[in-house]
Amino acid sequence: MQKIGFIGLGIMGKPMAKNLIKAGYPLIVYDIAPEKVSQLAGAGAQAASSSSEAARASEIIITMLPNSPEVKEAVLGGDGVLEGAKPGTILVDMSSIAPLVSKEVSKKAKDKGVVVLDAPVSGGEPKAVDGTLAIMVGGPQDAFDKVKDILAVMGDSVTRVGEIGSGNTTKLANQIIVALNIAAMSEAMVLATKSGVDPEKVYQAIRGGLAGSTVLDAKMPLALQGNFKPGFRIELHIKDLANALDTAHELGVSMPLSRAVMGIMQTLKAIGKGADDHGGIIQYYEKLAHVEVRK
Repeated sequence: MQKIGFIGLGIMGKPMAKNLIKAGYPLIVYDIAPEKVSQLAGAGAQAASSSSEAARASEIIITMLPNSPEVKEAVLGGDGVLEGAKPGTILVDMSSIAPLVSKEVSKKAKDKGVVVLDAPVSGGEPKAVDGTLAIMVGGPQDAFDKVKDILAVMGDSVTRVGEIGSGNTTKLANQIIVALNIAAMSEAMVLATKSGVDPEKVYQAIRGGLAGSTVLDAKMPLALQGNFKPGFRIELHIKDLANALDTAHELGVSMPLSRAVMGIMQTLKAIGKGADDHGGIIQYYEKLAHVEVRK
């Protein structure tokens, strides 16, 4: 099997890397937090002391990092991926970043003979653990064909959507829809609760109709329990919406609903709830209406 360098072992990267190890792929891993590297080494990976070292020993490199600046530093910076990667290496960046940064990284990598795919994911930590993420990929078809089986270990939906940058554009579209779904759910269920109607019964009544959605089924049961332990933190969704709004500005696209939900999320972050799950958006509406949507 091809040796894989895996850089970024956070809430998403760690379980994704573990699934590759379980599938039998030889991994060399790196993270700026040494304890995370040690944990994966204990699970069977080889430890690296830098991004360049991980790249030097690998045929395929996967990065799973918080945002655009971290990807640029890990790939383009000193002791970064491009310092160690051999010509012909495929870099799969699974971070959720700005599409323009994906294109910038790809252009600089191409000068070194390295092919880049942008392959952000959707599904949060639970699906990262289960290996059932949705993975949306941008980049050359031949490179995609070479890594598709590897990506399929981490996700049950792996789709090439176009050329470089299109993966992250697709992820931004996904994040817009998720955010607006949660906000709509929150408004509706706070209205029902304030009206004296049991929100759990409302949920059961509407989930099989046109208002039903994967988002509703994932987030409403947790809201009814008051459980906002993060699968995907509000502060991370703020980052994604910021990238979406920046991209919209570049393209001259108006996104008033996204801006409104961004404001709600930023308010929640300002009052100390940025680390809550994004389903915690409902708390904004609860506070304004002086009710709690609970069983």
